[in-house]
Amino acid sequence: MPTPLTTDMLEDPVALTRALVDIESVSGDEKQITDAVELALRSADHLTVDRVGNVVRARVDTGAGTRVVLAGHLDTVPLHDNFPSTLSPDGHTLYGCGTSDMKSGSALALHLAVTVPAPAYDVTYLFYDCEEVEAERNGLQRISVSNPDWLAADFAVLLEPTYGLVEAGCQGTMRVLVRTTGKRAHSARSWFGENAIHRAGEVLRRLETYQARRVNIDGCDYREGLNAVGISGGVAGNVIPDSCEVSVNFRFAPDRSVAQAEDHLREVFDGYDVTVVDHSPGALPGLSEPAAQRFLAAVGTPPIGKLGWTDVARFAAMGIPALNFGPGDPNLAHSRDEHVEIPKIVEGAAVLRRWLTAPTATVG
Repeated sequence: MPTPLTTDMLEDPVALTRALVDIESVSGDEKQITDAVELALRSADHLTVDRVGNVVRARVDTGAGTRVVLAGHLDTVPLHDNFPSTLSPDGHTLYGCGTSDMKSGSALALHLAVTVPAPAYDVTYLFYDCEEVEAERNGLQRISVSNPDWLAADFAVLLEPTYGLVEAGCQGTMRVLVRTTGKRAHSARSWFGENAIHRAGEVLRRLETYQARRVNIDGCDYREGLNAVGISGGVAGNVIPDSCEVSVNFRFAPDRSVAQAEDHLREVFDGYDVTVVDHSPGALPGLSEPAAQRFLAAVGTPPIGKLGWTDVARFAAMGIPALNFGPGDPNLAHSRDEHVEIPKIVEGAAVLRRWLTAPTATVG
């Protein structure tokens, strides 16, 4: 039987956050928490609930003509002596695995799904698994292929930790291997060889002198970054190496496509063998959508650019503008000391409720 989420918990986003944190759900082991979320959603008569694997969708259809999505993942990174949850002595802070990333955000979506029976939008609430692991296992990615209609909307909010700020869009990411080659020789007679590791020095020099681009899109600043994140080479302690690879990560602003990002890296490392290992496109801010403007008005603070990568890119790939908003602090994600400030949960719930129930509020 799933762990019950009582009516009292569902009506209190703080208690609900703690209840979700206290259900262990490391990536790949989300069945228990998904069962609990599904059961809670099915208790609300105004919701239509569907499930595929450990992804649950709940819909409320009001005939508003504009559909918005609130989405949150239910999995966490592995536990690190931070389970179950604990409360600080002053009652101000909740500690535990997933408190920030992102069970506090997912709790807000579940709380609103159950307690707002007649929102001013048509709303889809999505709860999914395996966000913290490889992309092919990501529940949102799987659903975008098997059930793309589940994601159909005019606007989406991903409840990732942003410390109560609006982080618009996200940057793209690409990892490449830059290879240098040489000629093997005995290290006692190194002049007969050509040292591939030494040749990597020029690759590192180009990285060290690289001038990262800054770009402003829809009032949001994005700063790119190009960095070596690994290096490998060498054969043995007495051999001049004939091969070396530098692993490079490029975080690029969302005005670049994946193809443009690759072209840029090949230009930076002109003369070297460059192989793309993995990549994910960015997402433009998409702040012109009326629902987004009303959301910004409900928050009351200007948006900033998301410098990391999040699942908003999956919505953007489907032509759906999306942004990040959640009570957790992203700097605490995955840490042993992970926690969330309780006032941030309360404030986040109030913002989302204000937005969902008053879409005609003046846009500033």
